[in-house]
Amino acid sequence: MQKLSFRSATIEDCKLILFFIKELAIYERMLDEVVATEELLSEWLFEQKKAEVIFACEDGKEIGFALFFHNFSTFLGRAGIYLEDLFVLPEYRGKGYGKAILKELARIAVERKCGRLEWACLDWNKPSIDFYLSMGAVPMDEWTVYRVTGTTLKELAKDKT
Repeated sequence: MQKLSFRSATIEDCKLILFFIKELAIYERMLDEVVATEELLSEWLFEQKKAEVIFACEDGKEIGFALFFHNFSTFLGRAGIYLEDLFVLPEYRGKGYGKAILKELARIAVERKCGRLEWACLDWNKPSIDFYLSMGAVPMDEWTVYRVTGTTLKELAKDKT
């Protein structure tokens, strides 16, 4: 492993963050779903502070990123960290950088006295699933994620019954 370091993103990094988001979307076969813009990222990440981004840097060059935010566990009575996205550029994979990013997130979670670190993974992504299992992550088999977006979200918000 070359010299790996981490840095927090700044508002000047919105273009780079969007680049990593799109690269992840290409990997996940979901590029057509990306509607994020540099302006939206600037607003939500840096003005409203709803999420954070760290970059993994090899010898000062950004080679991966993680976007995360705090959630809350009522059972634990404390916050946790939810990892929304983790991505390492293909040419830097196999060097332990993905594990290093997760270790850095775990360090942040412990430093902030969070009760857990969690994320979701696409069912078809066997390389990532195997990687997560090798690190001691446990799949939440009895839980299903539900989502409401777009028109359905707007309709639900209007429904007063």
